[in-house]
Amino acid sequence: MSETNGQTSGKKARPGSLEAIRYKKGDLEILNQLLLPLQTEYERVSSADDGWQAIRLMKVRGAPAIAIVGTLSLAVELTGMDFGSKEELVTHVCDRFNYLNTARPTAVNMSEAVKRFTALTQQLAADADSTVQSIKDRIIEEAESMLEVDRQTNHSIGLHGANHIASKSGNASQTIMTHCNTGSLATAGYGTALGVIRALNEKGMLDHVYCTETRPYNQGARLTAYELVYENIPSSLITDSMASFCMLKKGVTAVVVGADRVVANGDTANKIGTYQLAIAARHHNIPFYVAAPVTSCDLSLASGDQIVIEERPHKELTSIKDMQIAAPGIGCWNPAFDVTPAELISGIVTEHGVFTPAELEAKLTQLTST
Repeated sequence: MSETNGQTSGKKARPGSLEAIRYKKGDLEILNQLLLPLQTEYERVSSADDGWQAIRLMKVRGAPAIAIVGTLSLAVELTGMDFGSKEELVTHVCDRFNYLNTARPTAVNMSEAVKRFTALTQQLAADADSTVQSIKDRIIEEAESMLEVDRQTNHSIGLHGANHIASKSGNASQTIMTHCNTGSLATAGYGTALGVIRALNEKGMLDHVYCTETRPYNQGARLTAYELVYENIPSSLITDSMASFCMLKKGVTAVVVGADRVVANGDTANKIGTYQLAIAARHHNIPFYVAAPVTSCDLSLASGDQIVIEERPHKELTSIKDMQIAAPGIGCWNPAFDVTPAELISGIVTEHGVFTPAELEAKLTQLTST
């Protein structure tokens, strides 16, 4: 049997990318990713409480998407609220953003949004000419802009990554391995690591993609495979335990993954299983790239040792769809993320270019100072 997904030959790619987030003023819907790939169902998010639950339960996931949905959930909530004073509005916004930030701690994008929006709200309130309505309008406008900014950012990441890989390989056709889900379902559209893969495909430089199942939550099998089939990209699904042998036998030319947090020395936190892929890639002399927007970079942390790693419920390991698969009574350790040391990373792909881990901090500091 062919290793292609069976839906490539003779078919045109579907127009546009999947939408994980649908928004119009006062109305937010998310694609419930717990139901994929068998059901495609959008769910309304009407408040910050709804947003917190959607993030915590992983109905929406992916660092950029978490920040966007969290922020837009508060924007929707604000649309239907009245406040007696600017001080009351500021208190509400700051409290709700801090609450949203507790849903999942590892991804930095939400905490960066919290810092930005609380500072903006306080700055607007300090203006004597501002009103409660003008502050609300500005917060909502800024939240809405995150969708388009993220789409543009992802396209830039994809282009930089594809051009870099092309230049390093003499424009040879690529066989890429990826992990977890980093596409339209994890962002506002196009994707980060999957955006690099899409860009390579658009350039006619992609031979094949191998996506890992990404146990225990199976984001690769449920979500990335769904996107690859949807976008008509030649691809195969492998179990996490097949990755090293796949690199050896299938001619993998590069590994491209995403990141939930990149710290000052270039260490990166990403979905559990990423670290072992980096080790395997190094053994097989395969370049290992991390694709992430600048909003996922946290220069306040010196190294990956300082990253808080979320631990998930044991049930995610012991059950699949509420069916027990493990021996009752067995203990579990279920970290949702691991940290890949900078020395295993060939390049960090951002919307501003591809940087080595060693030069990342200086490059980002230079960008923010200009």
